[in-house]
Formats: sequence, C-alpha cells, structure tokens
Amino acid sequence: MTEMLASKLAEPKQVLTGVSPAADHSEGMSYLERLPRRLITLYLPLFIILAVLLFPFYWMALTAIKPDEQLLDLERFNPFWTWNPTFKHIYKLLFETDYPRWLWNTMLVAICATVLSIIASVLAAYAIVRLRYKGAQWVGGAIFLAYLVPPSILFIPLASVVFQYGLFDTPFALILTYPTILIPFSTWLLMGYFKTIPFELEECALIDGASRWQILTKIVLPLAIPGLISSFIFCFTLCWNEFIYALTFLSSTQNKTVPVAIVNEFVDGDIYRWGSLMAGALVGSLPLVILYAFFVEHYVSAMTGAVKE
Repeated sequence: MTEMLASKLAEPKQVLTGVSPAADHSEGMSYLERLPRRLITLYLPLFIILAVLLFPFYWMALTAIKPDEQLLDLERFNPFWTWNPTFKHIYKLLFETDYPRWLWNTMLVAICATVLSIIASVLAAYAIVRLRYKGAQWVGGAIFLAYLVPPSILFIPLASVVFQYGLFDTPFALILTYPTILIPFSTWLLMGYFKTIPFELEECALIDGASRWQILTKIVLPLAIPGLISSFIFCFTLCWNEFIYALTFLSSTQNKTVPVAIVNEFVDGDIYRWGSLMAGALVGSLPLVILYAFFVEHYVSAMTGAVKE
C-alpha cells in the first residue's frame, strides 16, 4: 500500500490531469499545421503582398510588348493581357536610340560614386566607432542628420559650384555630387555593423604590433563584408534611380542617364510613347533586380546588425 501511494505521488501533474506533455505539444503543432489556418494566416497575406509588389512590374512588361493599337484602345482590347505580343518597342529602344549609351553612363556614374562613398564611409565609420575621442557620438549623429537634408534643397547651390568648376554636362558632375547624399547613410549603417565586431580582436592585434591601418584592412573589413555589400547596394540603387541631380547637371542627350533620358526622349509634349517608356524602364530595372537577387541575404543581415545598435 505504501509503495502504491509513493508511485502515485511521483507521477507528474500532467499525468494526474490526464494530459501528457507530448500530447499537448503535438496537439498545438497540429493546430498550427491545419490547412485552413495556413491558408488564412500565411498563404493569403503572402499572395496579397506579392500581387501588390509585382503588379507594377507585370504592367510595365505587358506595356512593353503590347502593339500600339492595344495601348491606345482599352475598350476593344483587354488591358491586362495581350494575344499578339510584339518586341518592336524593345528593338527600337536598343537599336534605334542611344539607350545603350545611357545605360553605360548610368552604370559608370553609379559605380564610381558608390566606390567613392564606400571608401569615405568606411574611414568615417571606423574612426567614430573605434578611435576613442571626445564627441565621437555627436559626430556620428551629425553625419546622420546630414542625410535628412532633402536633395531638392541642395541641387541649386551645387549647380552653381559644378558650373564654376567646369564640370557641367559631364559625368564627373554626378560622380562628385552623389556622395553628398550617399556618405551620411552609409556611414551610419557601417557604424552599426562595426559595433557588432568584437573589440577584443583589435586589442589582440594591437598587442601583436599591428597598426590601425592593418587592423582595418586585414581584420575589420573581412568581417564586415555583409555590411559593405549592404552599403554598396544602397548607394548603387540610389545612384541608379536618382533624377533631380541628373536632370540639372546634364543637358546633352548622349551624356544623360537612363531615368532622365527615357522621360525626355520618349515624351513629346502631351504625347507619351508608352511602349518605349515601359521598355526603357523594364530594361533599366534588370541590373538592380539581379543585384538584389544575388546579395539580398547579406543586405538583410547587415541592416539587422545596424538597426540593433
């Protein structure tokens, strides 16, 4: 009798209530895996988000391959589909205009401005985070506040400076002015990522006799590759899509970038050549799509590290 009472007291409370831990856990998991719940809480929101995000690209691609009569007469033809696709607009864009030259100008400006901005941002972020001096945090905050200044306020005084230095209507006008809007955010982003790198690694290197430059190039930068990729993507995207500075500083057709050129060259007064416009926008967005597709994981991880700090 005593042994039976001891065994009863040793049983878990879940057994006394008639529900075991394994059964309770499996029941909860089965509830989450039910198909109606997954459809409502997972697949339906994902479908809505994808539809909203991808519809502009679908409309852009559809307009680029539609014949002219279907673009103008939406009552007779289905506006959301075409049974007679044509590549006339894309062919005209690539072989009858200066679009390849505009694409090259955009690529050159974006890469050069991005490299200059990354170099300056790395040096600034490392100095603020690792070199201990008074007011370092205030300097970091001031640099980030500079990012909040609207570019529409700065392009008028910058236009005067560019003209006085003889850089007007040249790619250098954009290469040298784009870093003014790229460096502040990139510096803030890299500051947050550099803070996630253990300082003990640098202390060990200093004890072994390494210089600050060796620490930066051989220890910090290899560990900060995701942050550098994230900064590169941000700067490259902003340069690629920038419109106000490119419209102000470039005037000749052969020197224009893609965002400005397709608007100026394919709009005649109140006549919009929608097929060529959408074809130019579609082809111009492909490099960014490829860039994000390859490096999206590094971009997200770097942004997460920067926000945590």
